[in-house]
Amino acid sequence: MQNTRPISPLFRDALPFWLSLGMVPLVVIAARLGGLWFLILPLYGWFMVTVLDRLLGLNEENPETETPVEDLLWYRLITWLWFPVQAGVIFGTIWYVTHRAHLSGWEKAGLFFGIGVPSGTIGIVYAHELLHQKVGFERWLGDLLLASTLYSHFRTEHLLVHHSWVATPRDAVSARYNEGFHRFFARVLWESPRSAWRAERALLARRGLPVWHHRNPFWRFAALQLAMLALALALGGWQGVLLFVWQAFIAIWQLELTNYVEHYGLTRRHLGNGRYEHVMPRHSWNAAHTASNWLLINLQRHSDHHYKPDRRFPLLQTYGEDEAPQLPLGYPAMTFMAMVPPLWRRRMNPRVRAWRRQFYPDIQDWSDYNKGRTPMPRNAL
Repeated sequence: MQNTRPISPLFRDALPFWLSLGMVPLVVIAARLGGLWFLILPLYGWFMVTVLDRLLGLNEENPETETPVEDLLWYRLITWLWFPVQAGVIFGTIWYVTHRAHLSGWEKAGLFFGIGVPSGTIGIVYAHELLHQKVGFERWLGDLLLASTLYSHFRTEHLLVHHSWVATPRDAVSARYNEGFHRFFARVLWESPRSAWRAERALLARRGLPVWHHRNPFWRFAALQLAMLALALALGGWQGVLLFVWQAFIAIWQLELTNYVEHYGLTRRHLGNGRYEHVMPRHSWNAAHTASNWLLINLQRHSDHHYKPDRRFPLLQTYGEDEAPQLPLGYPAMTFMAMVPPLWRRRMNPRVRAWRRQFYPDIQDWSDYNKGRTPMPRNAL
């Protein structure tokens, strides 16, 4: 049982979750100095946070879930501010590097690789938090953040598909056992937009509306993304468009690395007739590492997010090993490891097998689950 604590409404207590702002001056330094200085951005997001995780250890305290929303202002504010910050960084840097002659082509590519790291690890994570809220302006901020990475369909795919079908073959972004990241990434880039389109088409059909109706959010997605590309063109010409698309691709890569880690090898029990057991904390990997949860606004308490999707990030709970599988390291280190499939499998496959023995000792044949197929009835209770 984890300790519980009241959550403080004071800014000083919310301040660790503002760790993301440390990326902004690093972009300025990298843009001014060029060369290999762009590496300070991934080093900040991956290496420094992992070192801090090691030094600070785990935070296994749970906030009181009945905390009034008014007490969460300083926590929510960083998610509200991030779109103007991210847009300023992306488009300001596009204008700067295309109107100065001090950076070579490879230095510009390196710089926008560095910018894509916070666009994905922070921007899309914040968009994820905002899109789960019922407040209209928060959902709009989420849409704008996703448009700045050309991944607007994530909203539909995540809310209508992923949360319903996580840890089943019907969810494209639930990584299968023994599936390497590179194969996963190629599969998701192909399947995820199509899955999102089918979900919106089905939702419109249930309302008696055609797919081209204005309530189809894909038209809004397209308009926002075209507006972002047009702004990049106006500020930096075609070079500006290429740099914008490059940072968006890096952001998408970062997002899907995170998706890969969150559910790797975990499956819900098939009950027959296309039905699966309810989502439980055990169907997501949990990580209580302190610093990476600051940077990623508690995304690593992912077991609770899927169990209670409406819970705002400061109130997310962490779980012990008896309720949810535990990652050995925080997301920054785990996503780095995922890029080397043999290393990843050596570290994670034994943990998946231990999870199966712990939670599903009666299932002897996992072959269909491993292949991402609907299991035969013999595996159901």
